[in-house]
Amino acid sequence: MTTILTRTTTEAGHGRGDEEGGGAAARRGRRTAAASVVTGIVMFAAAGLPSGPGNLVNLLQTFLPWLGLSVPLLLVLAAVRRAPVAAVAVLVPAVTWCFLFGGLLTDKRTDGGDMTVVSQNVHEANPDPSGTARALAASGAELLALQELTPRTAPAYERALAGTYPYHAVLGTVGLWSAYPLRDPEPVAIMPWTRALRVTADTPKGPLAVYVVHLASVRVSLGEGFATDRRNEAAAKLAEAVRAEPLPRVVVTGDFNGTPDDTSLRLLTGQLRSAQRTAGQGFGLTWPAALPVARIDQILVRGAIPTASSPLPRTGSDHLPVAASLRL
Repeated sequence: MTTILTRTTTEAGHGRGDEEGGGAAARRGRRTAAASVVTGIVMFAAAGLPSGPGNLVNLLQTFLPWLGLSVPLLLVLAAVRRAPVAAVAVLVPAVTWCFLFGGLLTDKRTDGGDMTVVSQNVHEANPDPSGTARALAASGAELLALQELTPRTAPAYERALAGTYPYHAVLGTVGLWSAYPLRDPEPVAIMPWTRALRVTADTPKGPLAVYVVHLASVRVSLGEGFATDRRNEAAAKLAEAVRAEPLPRVVVTGDFNGTPDDTSLRLLTGQLRSAQRTAGQGFGLTWPAALPVARIDQILVRGAIPTASSPLPRTGSDHLPVAASLRL
């Protein structure tokens, strides 16, 4: 009897130890699991929220894809803590990220297209505007849109591109060079000085309205948060002009100082298709050129079908050029 009692006590002790061990494992994973769920919720909610105080939601939207890096980090934490519950919870941000951005990783590029558009903020302090012009012309684009031109650099681009592009229009700090005849160039009043133009390109497939734009810069500071008011106002005015555009085929291209995920730009981006998201592969990051973290340079279209889109190699600018082939 004594032996039986001893065995029973020992077995009971092992049972309590297993229960306590399981409870400890669950407790070890609670914080990591909670962090995973919160990350997934933030990621999903931020994709559709308005700007919020200090426009901090818009700042998060600008870099939202980078939240995907939390998934491997949370998995490592779950492994270190030996917490199965936490590992399962990591599925929340992983699935959310794939839902929001997974489609961008597939290659949607196809052959063909009637023309190619290239756009770049060439940077006012570009040390080699002529070299940048030659590199962009080597892309073979029929339309070349440049932003951040200055009285010093604009003549250099005009000289370097004259042999390839017989037609061009420069207004303020933006310009368009074209293999097709251009007509009716006019400024688009989005800011007190000219940072947007509209021109008609007479392509072999018919007229095409081209808008070359450079929306206002944004700043991040402790006092103001993500300062985007001027950019948002400019985008709203541009959206009105694009909405009123009478031609059925439209290209809006340039430096937007914002990404397609920024809900403050949806008055504009909601009218148009992003060439990169329709016919690119990956995120097509463009800024800063040395180590791109955001795509703030866009080629958006209406009445045309993008067939391929991607950034181009670095030039003397702090932005990468972007290219898109279009079927008209």
